[in-house]
Amino acid sequence: MILQIIGAFVSVLCFSIILEVPRKYLLYTSATGSLGWLIYLVVLRVENSTIMGSLISAIVVALLSNILARSRKAPVTTFFVPGILPIVPGVGMFRVVYYMLEKDFEAVKSYLFETFMIAGAIALAIFLIDSIFLLFLRFDRRRAKAGKGK
Repeated sequence: MILQIIGAFVSVLCFSIILEVPRKYLLYTSATGSLGWLIYLVVLRVENSTIMGSLISAIVVALLSNILARSRKAPVTTFFVPGILPIVPGVGMFRVVYYMLEKDFEAVKSYLFETFMIAGAIALAIFLIDSIFLLFLRFDRRRAKAGKGK
């Protein structure tokens, strides 16, 4: 498990460099990605569900990305895009194409369903966390506006 977390850290670091993330954020993006992968592995071990692992892990990555974006005054995507890399279902899509070429359509159906479910879980996590942060931001602005009026 430790090697996988280190591997996730290094892969996110390299991906962040390719994406030209500013140098001062590289440690944050790498830590976000490796923490997301750690959460995924723990949930996978406990629940034995790649979909649930992806959902909870993506929620953590989205939450951490939003917090880092506000504290570091940077766009959320600076932290989220590299941080979500380890969870993206690339292997699932590879298997879909592989089994399609092998004409094993039962396997294609199975892996395609799982891949779409993982992608949907990631999208749901992004939507949930962004909505929560927008609500808090609006609440904060209204509270600040009400405080100025007194």
